[in-house]
Amino acid sequence: MSEQLLPGYIIRRGSLLERSLLLKFMHRTYQDLFPNEDFSHLEQTVKQYFSSDTPLWWVEEDGEQGDKGNNYTQFPIPNSQFPIPNSQFPIACLWVGNAIDQVQGNRHAHIFILYVVPEHRRRGVGTALMQYVENWAIQRGDRQIGLQVFQSNKPALNLYNQLGYQTQSLWMVKFLSAEK
Repeated sequence: MSEQLLPGYIIRRGSLLERSLLLKFMHRTYQDLFPNEDFSHLEQTVKQYFSSDTPLWWVEEDGEQGDKGNNYTQFPIPNSQFPIPNSQFPIACLWVGNAIDQVQGNRHAHIFILYVVPEHRRRGVGTALMQYVENWAIQRGDRQIGLQVFQSNKPALNLYNQLGYQTQSLWMVKFLSAEK
């Protein structure tokens, strides 16, 4: 079942059968930020966390909004050299899991991934997805939503700041050398 997310776009709930498509979106997300890295390990993340308890939503162009002409999204699909019409392929995804607030102990929604293909950015899709997930979280009784964003991802940081998200903690890492 799908519904209108905003004019020209519909949102639909993903299924567990769309694991490989979720993985493609995750690869593209990280490749956009870190183009020279290998993200084959993301398959393990999807295997470990993707379940009926971690909802996935897809955004597609609304085919009823009129003929879009030869408007295609170029999305890397293994063993395929052909573009897929936008009306048949998601232009954004939102995957949400569960987390526990380490101060209060309450379960809350945690955004694993929010991704909009570059051709559809700055059209309100990301904002609409964030509002959608906030409404979903409120309906299920959550009192907050968490997410992780890379400091280098300035567009995402700007979006989250504009929507009222605040830094609650910093995730710090230290890279260890195997040499002693």
